[in-house]
Amino acid sequence: MTWIKPSFLGMMYRCGWGAKDGQETVLAVEISRDGFEWALRHACLSSYVPGVHPDRAAWQRQLKRTPTRVRWDPARNLHLQPLPYRSLQLGLCGEAARRYPDDWTVAIRDVTPLAHEIQALVNNGDPDSAARLLPQERSYPVEDELLAHLRG
Repeated sequence: MTWIKPSFLGMMYRCGWGAKDGQETVLAVEISRDGFEWALRHACLSSYVPGVHPDRAAWQRQLKRTPTRVRWDPARNLHLQPLPYRSLQLGLCGEAARRYPDDWTVAIRDVTPLAHEIQALVNNGDPDSAARLLPQERSYPVEDELLAHLRG
């Protein structure tokens, strides 16, 4: 399973600002809108949610046949503390994992130095300067039908 984390601070939480063992390099991968939306259309929630799924068995069947998983994790602030809203993450396997590198990837950048610079500013008590360096993140406009099956 390969996970796409659209949130920079969510990724920093996961990799410890690029300091966790085996996660010392942080890459920003730009993918096409078509690829991202294909992944959403072919996704199911990564965990069972009563009311979204008829029952646990139906969710497990869906999980086995879909190549993409969606998990809604807490968004994070500059101190990597959870915020009161969630950020989408996409887990790719099977066909989605095969399409990701060759069909969907538009650009890859090493943002490890940026992660270290932002963390240093936060640690030195300059969150305003740190916030100015954050990659711009905007709401991702999609049709309601594209996410209807993924709201938990």
